[in-house]
Amino acid sequence: MKISFHTDAFNTSFVDFDRCLEWARDNDVHWIECGLIDGVSWIHGLGYQPHVAMYQDPALLRKHMASYGVRFSQVDAAFPLSGIDGPAYGLPYVLKAIPWAKHAGCGCVATTDGLHRPAGLTDEEAMDLMKRQYQRIIEVAEAYEMTVTIEVHGYFTTKPEFLERMLAFVDSPFLRLNLDTGNTFIAGQDPVAFCERFRNKVAHVHVKDVSESLAAIVGGGQTGIALSQCAVGDGVNASNIKRCLALLHETGFTGHLSIECEGQGGPMLTHSLHWLRQTLAELGIPEEKA
Repeated sequence: MKISFHTDAFNTSFVDFDRCLEWARDNDVHWIECGLIDGVSWIHGLGYQPHVAMYQDPALLRKHMASYGVRFSQVDAAFPLSGIDGPAYGLPYVLKAIPWAKHAGCGCVATTDGLHRPAGLTDEEAMDLMKRQYQRIIEVAEAYEMTVTIEVHGYFTTKPEFLERMLAFVDSPFLRLNLDTGNTFIAGQDPVAFCERFRNKVAHVHVKDVSESLAAIVGGGQTGIALSQCAVGDGVNASNIKRCLALLHETGFTGHLSIECEGQGGPMLTHSLHWLRQTLAELGIPEEKA
C-alpha cells in the first residue's frame, strides 16, 4: 500500500503547499493529497494555506512536485452535491477538477455529500439530485480515465444503505469509494463492518483516528470531522483502523492510505506516520514507495 497524507494537517500552521512537499520529502513519503481552490483566495496567495488553486498550471505543478519526489494520491473537490447548491456550485467545480487533475498526474478526485439533511429536499429528492450530477461527472471522468471517489463524510454517505445506492448511481469502474475510518466512527457506524461491506469498492482511504474526548462528546451525533485533533494510533479508533487495513490487504487493495490529522506543523503527523508504518509492518503489508 502507498502512504499519503492530506495537507489539511498543516491548515492551522498557516504554511503553503511547498512546506507540505518539504515534509513529505524529509519523511520519505511520496504521495500527497490536498484541497483544490477554484478561484483566488488572499490567504492562499499570501502563502498561508497548504492547498493548491486551479489557476496554477497543473503540468508545471506536477514537474515542481516531482523535484521533491512527490505525486498526488488524490485531489479534494468535495463541495457537497446533496443540497440545492450542488448543481450550481459543486458540479462545475468537480467537472473542472477532473481535467486539471489529469494534467497534474493525479488519478483520483474526491467528492461527497453535505454534513446534514439538505434543507428543502426529501431524502429521495436529494438522492435523485445527486444521481443526475454523478451521471454527468462520470461521463467526463470516463473520458479522462479519472477515478471519482465518494468520500464517507456526510448525512447520506455515512449511512450504508444510501452509500450503496450512490455507488450504483452509474455502472462504471471510475466511480469508487474513499473510505474514511474516522467519519464512519463518529457517525455511529462500526468502521470494520463498514469496510467489510464496501471493501471491493475502495479506491482511496482516509486514515483518521478519534480522540477519546471527542468520541464521548459526539456519540454518533456527527458525520464528518473537519480536522481530527488526534494522532493516528493515539485514539479510540486505532484498533478499528488496524482491522480495516487487514481486511483491505486481504481484498488485494494496494492503493493510497492518506493520513488525516491536525499535524501541529508536523510533529503529530510524524507520530501518525510512524504508527501507520509500524502497523503495516506488523500486518505484513509492504509499503510501496515511488
